[in-house]
Amino acid sequence: MFTGIIEAKARVADMIKNGSNTEFWMQSSISNELKIDQSVAHNGVCLTVVELDGDRYRVTAVDETLQKTNLADWKKDDTVNLERSLRLGDRLDGHLVQGHVDATATCIEKQSLEGSWLFRFRFPARFAALVIEKGSVCLNGVSLTAFNVGADELTVTIIPYTYEHTNFSGIEAGTVVNVEFDVMGKYLLRQQSPGILS
Repeated sequence: MFTGIIEAKARVADMIKNGSNTEFWMQSSISNELKIDQSVAHNGVCLTVVELDGDRYRVTAVDETLQKTNLADWKKDDTVNLERSLRLGDRLDGHLVQGHVDATATCIEKQSLEGSWLFRFRFPARFAALVIEKGSVCLNGVSLTAFNVGADELTVTIIPYTYEHTNFSGIEAGTVVNVEFDVMGKYLLRQQSPGILS
């Protein structure tokens, strides 16, 4: 379980195709604090640390993950948002995030507001019921508040700290990001309308 509060960024140091899986070697400032078998969210995708080597570590993305997230688009030297799992007793500064990405969304607008940035994203319309005005959404692992919500679009505003400390600074129109919708909304929708998201 995560909170959507990014604690570090990582660089994609290397990628190795292994059958239908892809092995990613990541380089970050928190690599020496990680442990084998630890869960770390990468752009909102929960991946397990399987090997450590100095300031680098290795994670594996299976075919299912590659198909449903933006990990298949990663290139060497790309910047990735990192968050380690929530510890019991920690403050929940964002919202409850599972690290289970539901879909990808495409940035269709980026606008500087002279002190903050507005981003508009288009997502698959079948998830429309999971996005509400002023509700929580997780984009590339970042807990954000959605507004100007439409049938297949939402808008978020990024403050300078988040812009500088996450990979939102590199997002432009056309960039694909990972989306995890609010888990409580998913359970409520499932209870009311079984099969709506299948």
